[in-house]
Amino acid sequence: MEYQHGGDIYTNRVELDYSANLNPLGLPEGVKNAYIGAADCCSVYPDSRCQALRTKLADYHRIGREAVLCGNGAAELIFLIVQAKRPKRALLIAPSFLEYEQALKAAGCGTTWFDLKEEEDFALSVPELLARLKEAEAAGQRPDILFLCNPNNPTGFAVEREALIPLLEYCEERGIVCVVDECFIEFLDEPERFSVMKELRSGRFRRLFILKAFTKLYAMAGLRLGYGISLDRKLLEAMDGCRQPWSVSGPAQAAGEAALGETEYVNRARELVNRERSWLKAQMEGLGLFVYDSRANYLFFRDPAQGRARTPESRSLYDACLKNGVLIRSCANYRGLDGRFYRVCVKDRANNETFIRELKKAMEERD
Repeated sequence: MEYQHGGDIYTNRVELDYSANLNPLGLPEGVKNAYIGAADCCSVYPDSRCQALRTKLADYHRIGREAVLCGNGAAELIFLIVQAKRPKRALLIAPSFLEYEQALKAAGCGTTWFDLKEEEDFALSVPELLARLKEAEAAGQRPDILFLCNPNNPTGFAVEREALIPLLEYCEERGIVCVVDECFIEFLDEPERFSVMKELRSGRFRRLFILKAFTKLYAMAGLRLGYGISLDRKLLEAMDGCRQPWSVSGPAQAAGEAALGETEYVNRARELVNRERSWLKAQMEGLGLFVYDSRANYLFFRDPAQGRARTPESRSLYDACLKNGVLIRSCANYRGLDGRFYRVCVKDRANNETFIRELKKAMEERD
């Protein structure tokens, strides 16, 4: 089976990985120390309810602890909410994160799509999405669940909080569970303008489920730690009932608690990403690539020199880069995209300069 995600440094010879969107500052020292310090707890079972971590998360987000559920990465929570709800119909936006469809398929859920348009730079129009939901309801095909990634992966496009409120209101009125994936939102210049956490705290939206993760922001991909926040107590209890016991390890819980205190680290990362994203985008455009206006810690781009064929051979830029030990993310396996589209992460200036040199070389060799 072909690997479907970024970060596959195990199958290939990779010297420079630009396919995984992690914090360019790397694992915070405080988190590393907490993880190492928790080694002794590996001889006992971890707290299956993650009580200490949930308490800190509740304080961090200014919400009750009973509204927080932790999991083995955000991916586990995606599968858990689908298993708990057993939806018959779902609406997904495309292109977007692949695990939503995978979890729905595993539960036998039927999926309809709201396809973003290339001619509109794959930007999401909330009014058009609302119109699609109303059309589905009029046809007797109202979805039970909707997944929305904000900022979207792989495009990096983000929708402001105010624009999302009519969508949240509609889902609340019609009984549609609205899962808003905010795993990359802290990388935005002004995350509070985009997060719907304020709406959840208001108590108005019990159908809203916010998905978060330590993976990207704290470069903790190998530790597997995510969490969800919802005011629907029955939903969280049902999800917890589907979860494997002890799915979050003791060291991962300790690392998560430590990460929540890394305020200065997060601010530095946000400033670095904002600065380097602009620089990297300009450099890539200078090489003749079409780079979209991402707000996140990654750039989505199109290679104009590449055809539309959906075959492995069509990923020539991917192959040319990999030949030189550079891994980028081909987006050919996203619905609505093909071998022309790619995604790369944003790192620090030294790595970005190396990447641009290697990318230029790969494009010259490819041509």
